[in-house]
Order: sequence, then structure tokens, then C-alpha cells
Amino acid sequence: MRLLFSFVGGEGHLRPLLLVAHAAAGRGHAIAVAGAPSLAPVVRAERLEFLPAEPDVVPRRVPLLPIDMEREYRALRESFAGWMGRARAAALPALIAQWNPDVVVRDETDFGAAIAAERAGIPCATVLVIAAGGLVERAAVAEQLDALRAEHGVAPDRGLEALRGGLVLSPFPPGFRDPAEPLPAGAHAFRSRTAGGDPATHPVVEQLGGRPVVYVTLGTIFNTESGDLFARVLAGLRELPVEVVVTVGRSIDPAELGPQPDGVHVERYVPQSQLLPRCATVVTHAGSGSVMGALEHGLPQVCVPMGGDQPLNAARCEALGAGVALDPIALTPESLRAAVAAVLHEPGYRRAAERLQAEIAALPEPASAVALLEDLNETSSRV
Repeated sequence: MRLLFSFVGGEGHLRPLLLVAHAAAGRGHAIAVAGAPSLAPVVRAERLEFLPAEPDVVPRRVPLLPIDMEREYRALRESFAGWMGRARAAALPALIAQWNPDVVVRDETDFGAAIAAERAGIPCATVLVIAAGGLVERAAVAEQLDALRAEHGVAPDRGLEALRGGLVLSPFPPGFRDPAEPLPAGAHAFRSRTAGGDPATHPVVEQLGGRPVVYVTLGTIFNTESGDLFARVLAGLRELPVEVVVTVGRSIDPAELGPQPDGVHVERYVPQSQLLPRCATVVTHAGSGSVMGALEHGLPQVCVPMGGDQPLNAARCEALGAGVALDPIALTPESLRAAVAAVLHEPGYRRAAERLQAEIAALPEPASAVALLEDLNETSSRV
């Protein structure tokens, strides 16, 4: 079977697809990944074939903005279902003709890939990338998508049935999803895993001593939109009896944060698979991948959401008792320090995180999702 994995957006949209892609490759299927050209090195480092497809996503340094969910719904409507969807619907037909997949597997916001697959008469499966759910449904994307479908000669889908009615794969524990935004009927949840990375132990991990370790990440896109948030977080953590590991990503120079005292490590990247098992808690922007990485290891977290799906994920962490959410604009070193001390020392937070960890561990392996893709292909072949 030939599988084309298609993502729109940044690395947070790519990583959930890679879980299924690697499992499929392990079962002998041919795999290609199509997405933002700037992420070609990430995909090729995973030893997978990469097909560049517009639009590109390049992080920009912009000021930190107050949380505004209406702005996020508008971005999904005007960007993902609008110009980005249009670019994907235009780019994917040529890649489908060139690579000739049996099934297209798209991230849930890659609306253009769904339309391209439908036009080509190829079955399309969806991998969820928004852990808490809600953003796609509430964004009222139907009008934009129907206009895009009309441009490509595809019938209207005002109920979004073409997006919700097929095979839906979720790398998130069902208990984390907002009950007000239930999973589509027949959705299949599977176990996610923290990304691996270099098998050699990172020097920072080797330096960690006996004190509790606090890991800080603001993701791979919103890290460049965080203003002075890293500096305020560091100012709060320096006063705690902990070791701190901060990863700032490829687009930020750690030297920007200045010299740090002993026990505070600022790096562009440290493999989470090596770091998270050593941690006591995580300070995160509440991106879906970061939240799941912490919960996979039973770690409570302090969430500092800035946009996208992050406020929804942070709200779920609080509702489930697995973390504390802070407003990024109002955050002070003192409020951050108090929140981290709370999740470190109040056992209820860890117990809640460990309940979700157990739910994740009980989910089937990603290979179970591949079996469903095989069934989808066989069913389509018989039609």
C-alpha cells in the first residue's frame, strides 16, 4: 500500500502523522510526507520521503499578544480553510498524480488535502492534531470550505460530513478531550509516543543532578511569538530549589537570554525522550504535542497558552486537575514560581496526570491505526 501523509502548518501538525507513518513503514508500506518545504530536514531526519507542498510555514518574531479565541477561530477560518486550504487544494493534485497513493492521510486542519483526495477518488483518513477538540468545529469553516469545494468542482459539505464521516485517528486519550466536543463516531484512539532524537545522551541530560527537574518549552512556532515570556519564566524558576532545562527552538539564540546560574540550562533542543523521564514537572505553552508528552510521563504541568488550540488544552489540564494555567500577559516571576511550586508539592496534580498516563498506556499501538488504513484501502479497492 502507498500512503501519502499530508500536513499543513508547522511541526505540531506533522508529529502526530509521523507516529502512523513510522508504524506503516514498519509493516512494509511505501510512505511519503507532503508539507511545508522548510520542514523537509525534519521529515528526512526521520528517514521518510518528503514532497514539498505550499504553503510554507516559517516562524516570525512577533510581539506577544493577549489571548483572543475569536482571533484564533478567525485564523482557522481565513487561513487554514481560506488561503492555506486553497494553496493545498492546488498543490496536492500534482503530488497525488506523481506519487499515486492508495490512501491520503491528512492532519485535521489540512482541508485542501481532503478536497484533493476527494477529487482524485482516493480514500482520505484524518489524524487529529488538537487534543482538546473544539477549534475546528466552532470556527464555522463550512462557508469557506464550500467556496473552496466549488472552485474545484466538488459538491457542498455544509455539515462537514466529508471531514468527519471517514476514518478518524486520534493520538490522544479520549478522557482528555472536552466532553462538549465529542470525538466523531467511530474515531480510533491510539497511543502516542514522545519523539526520539539522537540516541546519544544529550550533554545537558548527563549534567542533571539530584534536584527536581523543571522543563520549559514554548513550542516550535509560538516560541517566536512569546515576547519576554522566556525571561519572566526563568526569573521565577531561578528562585526555586530545582534544575531548569529550557529549550528555545531553532529560531531563537539561547544567548539572547543572557548568562544563567548553575542548574539553569538554555538550549535550542534537547530530545524529550531523554529529558521527560528525568522531569518533575513541565512549563509549557499547552500545545497538543507538549501536553501529551508531559502526560505520557505522568507529569503535571503549568500551562502558559498563547493562541491556537493552547487555551483549550490548558483549560482541559485544569479541569482534569493535571495542571495550572496562567495568562501569558499577566504572568510574573512570582506567579509562575507559585504555580510551579504548587504542581510540584501538591500530590493531587501528579495523581491526575498519572491517571491520564495510565489511559495513554492502555491505548493500542500506532500499528492498530495502520490496520484500519489497510482495511480502508481494501474496502475502497472493492468499490
